Amino acid sequence: MRIGYARVSTDDQTLDLQRDALKKAKCREIYEEHASGKNTARPQLEACLKSLRDGDTLIVWRLDRLGRSLGDLIRLTHDLKVRGVGFASLTEQIDTRSPSGQLIFHVFGALAEFERNLIRERTLAGLKAARARGRKGGRPRKLSGKDLKTVRAMLKSGEIPVSTVAAQFRVSRSTLYRNVGISP
Repeated sequence: MRIGYARVSTDDQTLDLQRDALKKAKCREIYEEHASGKNTARPQLEACLKSLRDGDTLIVWRLDRLGRSLGDLIRLTHDLKVRGVGFASLTEQIDTRSPSGQLIFHVFGALAEFERNLIRERTLAGLKAARARGRKGGRPRKLSGKDLKTVRAMLKSGEIPVSTVAAQFRVSRSTLYRNVGISP
């Protein structure tokens, strides 16, 4: 059975174009969703994936309607393949049930892995260059050295509660404990 999945990112967009294309592709059932691609909670996609059986084919209008990223798309199509479910994208004319469709997907997978490796290399090179210039990574400190001296002096007297000092410096009590070296 051919089952379609259509998604638009915002409520002001319409599913008409995708719905028409999926009907033309002879999808017996079409799952429709208004959800951002970055949103991990897509209940209609989950329902669609659960409904697929061995021998079925999932059809989308475009690849980006199904996956948030190329890696996500490859993972989804791999899961479908393991279950004996085919996958087709109408716009890109990809059908994983054909040898050429499988080849295209393997090429996409290799390109995605290559891209991840390049990003990792650039990130590591950037961090190394920043360290060579004396910069450290991570979040900026909430309390400067001057602030820490003031906090220590305030807490040493014992007259001012920790919660008051924390509020004055706009930090949590645990931040004070961690930075000043006192126990709660």
